[in-house]
Amino acid sequence: MERGDGIAEEERPKVVKVESTDGYDHWDQDLDDGRAEGNKGLRKIKKFDSFDIKTAQFKSDQGRSSNQNLPWVMILKLAIQSIGVVYGDLGTSPLYVMPGIFPDGIKHEDDILAALSLIFYSIILIGLIKYVFIVLSANDNGDGGTFALYSLMCRYAKASLTPNQQAEDKEVLNYRLETPSRRLRRASAIKSLLENSKAAKYLLLFVTMLGTAMVIGDGVLTPCISVLSAVRGIKEAASSFGDDQIMWISVVILILLFQVQRFGTHKVGYSFAPILSIWFLSIALIGIYNFAKHDSGVIKAVNPLYIVHYFRRNKKEAWISLGGVILCLTGSEALFADLGHFNILSIQLSSCLLVFPSNILAYFGQAAYLRKHTQDVASTFYSSIPAPVYWPMFVIAVMAAIIASQALISATFAIVKQSVALGCFPRVKVVYTSQNHEGQIYIPEVNNLLMLACVGVTLGFKTTLKLGNAYGIAVAFVFTITSTFLVIVMVMIWKTNILLIILYVLTIGLAEYVFLSSVLYKFVDGGYVPLVFAAVMVTIIFVWNYGYRKKYEYELENKVSREALVTITSNTNIHRVSGVALFYTELVHGISPIFTQYVANVPALHSVIIFVSIKSLPISKVPLEERFIFQQVEPEELGIYRCAVRYGYRDAKMEQQFFEKALIDRLKDFIRNDAPPTANKRDEASDHGIEMVNEERVHREIVLLDEAIKIGGIIYLMGESEVIASIGSGLAKRFVINYLYNWLKRSVRQQEEVFNIPHKRLLKVGSTYEV
Repeated sequence: MERGDGIAEEERPKVVKVESTDGYDHWDQDLDDGRAEGNKGLRKIKKFDSFDIKTAQFKSDQGRSSNQNLPWVMILKLAIQSIGVVYGDLGTSPLYVMPGIFPDGIKHEDDILAALSLIFYSIILIGLIKYVFIVLSANDNGDGGTFALYSLMCRYAKASLTPNQQAEDKEVLNYRLETPSRRLRRASAIKSLLENSKAAKYLLLFVTMLGTAMVIGDGVLTPCISVLSAVRGIKEAASSFGDDQIMWISVVILILLFQVQRFGTHKVGYSFAPILSIWFLSIALIGIYNFAKHDSGVIKAVNPLYIVHYFRRNKKEAWISLGGVILCLTGSEALFADLGHFNILSIQLSSCLLVFPSNILAYFGQAAYLRKHTQDVASTFYSSIPAPVYWPMFVIAVMAAIIASQALISATFAIVKQSVALGCFPRVKVVYTSQNHEGQIYIPEVNNLLMLACVGVTLGFKTTLKLGNAYGIAVAFVFTITSTFLVIVMVMIWKTNILLIILYVLTIGLAEYVFLSSVLYKFVDGGYVPLVFAAVMVTIIFVWNYGYRKKYEYELENKVSREALVTITSNTNIHRVSGVALFYTELVHGISPIFTQYVANVPALHSVIIFVSIKSLPISKVPLEERFIFQQVEPEELGIYRCAVRYGYRDAKMEQQFFEKALIDRLKDFIRNDAPPTANKRDEASDHGIEMVNEERVHREIVLLDEAIKIGGIIYLMGESEVIASIGSGLAKRFVINYLYNWLKRSVRQQEEVFNIPHKRLLKVGSTYEV
């Protein structure tokens, strides 16, 4: 049988109406096209809010935010910018690696070759193979970092502790029917473990928080060690300078560095890229010079047997020295964490063509110099510079060290933004600093906190030796966490061949855990700093996430049903006054329970009520004509609508006057074109397979809207919910919810600041949630 559109009835996707629990229609569309033989088996009916599904649909073809299809001109520009933003930390590691490996001097000549071999293979395995060619592919819609990996895993498995899976998550997953295989069974087993084990979900979230805290810790330690190491060059040339003078010079430089962050990654990148390009070329040329002049025989270090002999000869001391070797990889995580500022190809180009070759040449040159001057190991970098270019290199080194801090600062901004989006960090102001690339952001509050922390650490440590110990622990923890998550991604999402996974674990993974065991040995010698910092950060992240989840679950469970809404609005004791009320709510899935609290205290409702929720979507821009999505709450005579205001990550928040005009205009368009017909017209339209609009109803609703605006204007209503632990809760829960979470909530930006709501027309409604 065929219908008017020429599609056979049995081939048409089936739409089934489902009994709803919240008073709104829920629909499940059977995506099987009807051609499966016999339609065997019962299909599980799922409940979706039709409004929520609609908010994820687009007419425009924008795609996701991977930015991998950019023109080559843009890729080359991003590659140049990335030199000034991503690689400063990696590039300045030659300043302090050799002293970190040999803090007590060089005891055997072949130890230099072993150290060089360790550096060479660490850069190849972890820097290039792991980060540049594997980890960058494990991004989440173009974003990198620990939280991006966590978000990616949560998209493929319901591993999130917050039940906030959205309809658009299904688009991102893009699952396809696969032929049963061992790889698929392994993926299903991991997915099932993450979905069915609450302990696994908590562990995954905790490790994510720890990794995030460690990267932010890197953002504190990187500026300190880089600037101190570079400024120390003054002492090599002028011995009258002491540690205190070097420390205060470094503090001034750090303060100035954080002041320029407000100009954005775009301007900072273009400003810093030429300087760092000169730096990389300079250390490469000096490396070649030292290699040719002092001992070209260090090329033998490519033989890994020197590493074996080194451990046989030095045993425990060789293992401890690995804490210095890992410093040659500092900043590698920034390649991944800063991905949102650039894109994969641009970072791969700049890494392979300039950054890693220059670093490797620099280390070979230093090793060649040390073969003839073992006594200079404590100042390897500056001692190995030819005298005629010493002061120019000193100036470039100081500038490069300043820039080195940029990599982790930018990474910290990106990670905090991801954390906020996942409900794992307090609300902060995110400033988008580029019109050409969505990931380039600046966060004032985080910038100021990083600056204070850097100044404090620099004043506390004064020298780079103990800072190196602290730095190594932060770097090693981040490496191992990223590798652990990457293995899960390989098994569950990429379905990689098991032999390749085993090879990765036994080479890169094992090496990173050996590095971690080495740096933990130096815990008391400064290594405790990043762990203490991480403990504080994890506590903040956990407290906020816990309170956020409890609040979200309460609103989801207590949202206002359609029946309750009709009962409220039909109450003769509640008066309708002229005006349009925009009731802001964080709940996209329905109407917030704060609405009932408002009606109970203010027995009056405006003639037109619009429940507004702001929804961030993982695409670059949402066109203005698609920004506002409406749904009318039946019966239509109530004058109540739901509205999702959708923003992409590159969209700036609209000015309030323009926002109001755009919202009202789009609502009128919805009433004219999109609102469902009345019951009798709907039945008639269904019989003929067409849509019909009741013109009388349209006229009535538009007149009502115009009069409401003309007489009463537009006001804003917003819920101010206080979350407290329910009666009978344990002491720990009461302390976390009643004190820590509420203190954090009061200390950060409030919703009206985030949504740019005018204070003169804002009415806040208080409510208490017992969770």
